[in-house]
Amino acid sequence: MSSDYLDCISVANMRESDRLTIERFCSGRTLMYRAALGVFRTADWKGRTAIAVGGGNNGGDGYALACILARHGHPCRLVKLSEKLTEESAYYAKLAAEFGVPMEPYAPGAFADCDTVVDCLLGTGFQGSLREPWRSAVEEINASGTRVISVDINSGMNGDTGEAETAVRSDLTVTVGFVKRGLVTENAGRYMKRLVVADIGIVLARQEDKISTSGETELPSGTLACPPWLQREPIDVRSASERELEQA
Repeated sequence: MSSDYLDCISVANMRESDRLTIERFCSGRTLMYRAALGVFRTADWKGRTAIAVGGGNNGGDGYALACILARHGHPCRLVKLSEKLTEESAYYAKLAAEFGVPMEPYAPGAFADCDTVVDCLLGTGFQGSLREPWRSAVEEINASGTRVISVDINSGMNGDTGEAETAVRSDLTVTVGFVKRGLVTENAGRYMKRLVVADIGIVLARQEDKISTSGETELPSGTLACPPWLQREPIDVRSASERELEQA
């Protein structure tokens, strides 16, 4: 694909692309590490960081990010809203504990006294309304007054439509693999100030829409204009391996 375009795909296509990549080319654990590394390389890490994690692979990205931050000497802690973990998430949760990262269940006030909150609560497959304690956590993140970074998507947002009854409002969203359709909608732009793609080496299952990053005014059919919150250049972490954490 030309560097003047970014792929924009559905959540179903992303799920299938992820599955095919793990089946044929790369382990899920490596992809999770790359996703976290993409977030790490996108932001400047100063002060204290609280990482809010759910139970799926989105939460796993948070556990992996905690490992990377700890390895580089950046203080962080994990705030858990679920004890359910995938195999990959459990691996990085165990490793984060070995790095000495503090972990605590979510309770009111969990995001006080920190400089950055990382949102790894819910992924692109979320639909509908937030239940407790997820709603309270999202509302508390939004009221925290600190820098907020969302991983893959702002928790509470529909990945295909950008719709949200309540969602995390982020200063930065780092989406993994490809831009999802919902992230370029007008509604999504109300929830994020900046959107960056972390290219982690996922092989696309099928072509869908493309986003023009060249600034051209006359767009071909099936091509979307680049919204002002989307960074035109992805972060390339395709060659990274989780073995880098063993160098600590």
